[in-house]
Amino acid sequence: MVVNAFLNETAFYQKHLTNLNFVKSTKLNKLIGIGVIKWIVKNTFFKFFNPNLKMKRKIELTELEHLRKEMTFAEINHLIAFIAVAFFAIVKVFNGYFLLALILMVVNILMNLYPSLLQQENKRRIDKLKKLFKTF
Repeated sequence: MVVNAFLNETAFYQKHLTNLNFVKSTKLNKLIGIGVIKWIVKNTFFKFFNPNLKMKRKIELTELEHLRKEMTFAEINHLIAFIAVAFFAIVKVFNGYFLLALILMVVNILMNLYPSLLQQENKRRIDKLKKLFKTF
């Protein structure tokens, strides 16, 4: 989170990191299980982790922009954590701890990569809503 706070103030963050899109296809998102992760986040204790990422019933354009900014911040936090743990797992592989590295990477994918991909999907949905708002 500290790294993200520093990155948040840079032009690189505003230009490149706010529009990351690793998986653009909704079919591929469904195939890799983003829908399952979305259900888990919405219907289990994970929904209490970041209450800032909820939309009210009646939405406004400013709320959508704020929500997208919060989602980008959460997405980048997850990506930074994913990279840090992946680096640690690679070090463990070189030290011969293969099972530990495998367990770390499985948990890392589930707890950091998938939430980041979910945030990217949600940002695409928000962008569609923003376009709809601007047409009216």
